Amino acid sequence: MNFKEIMKQNKGYCSKHTDMPSELQQKAKELCWKYNQTGPSEGEKRSCILKELFGTYHPLTFIEPSFRCDYGFNIHTHGLTVINYNCVILDTSPVHIGANSFIAPGVCLACSGHAVLPIQRAEGIGTSKPITIEDDVWIGANVTVCGGVTIGKGSIIGAGSVVNKDIPAGVIAVGNPCRVLREITKEDVINLSAE
Repeated sequence: MNFKEIMKQNKGYCSKHTDMPSELQQKAKELCWKYNQTGPSEGEKRSCILKELFGTYHPLTFIEPSFRCDYGFNIHTHGLTVINYNCVILDTSPVHIGANSFIAPGVCLACSGHAVLPIQRAEGIGTSKPITIEDDVWIGANVTVCGGVTIGKGSIIGAGSVVNKDIPAGVIAVGNPCRVLREITKEDVINLSAE
């Protein structure tokens, strides 16, 4: 199994920096640069770039520049996906983004990590674990989602949170570390009729 195949598995792994396929990262950097140079009216051009960059690209994927990722082939969108300004996805493992996902400005999805021991960090030893964002999730501004995390269907992550553990479905979770605040209920329905 080559290292790209290891990276594409839906499980964690450890590696040295010399294992990482730099030529694939270079391709992603070039495509991200091209994407970030596009104008607001160049939707078709943006779509073509994302189709080449991502492992799975759903045509209802909309990303506002500036956008950065490590590899691209490990990013998978599965329905309407709206990603706002200044998102970074460190996709050293698979990142699955479910349908009807909203990702606010400044979000970082970080599969990759570094060794805890300084001597191993200096040797370029790191870790990586996949991230799964299920359908109907809203991630607030400036949230960091760490590797190995699944955010359950329909949940909301409050702005500025650091998500380092799984979040169940149908809840609002906030903080650092991110914790469940409460369930989402019928009381959260917004009534659009004027009274």
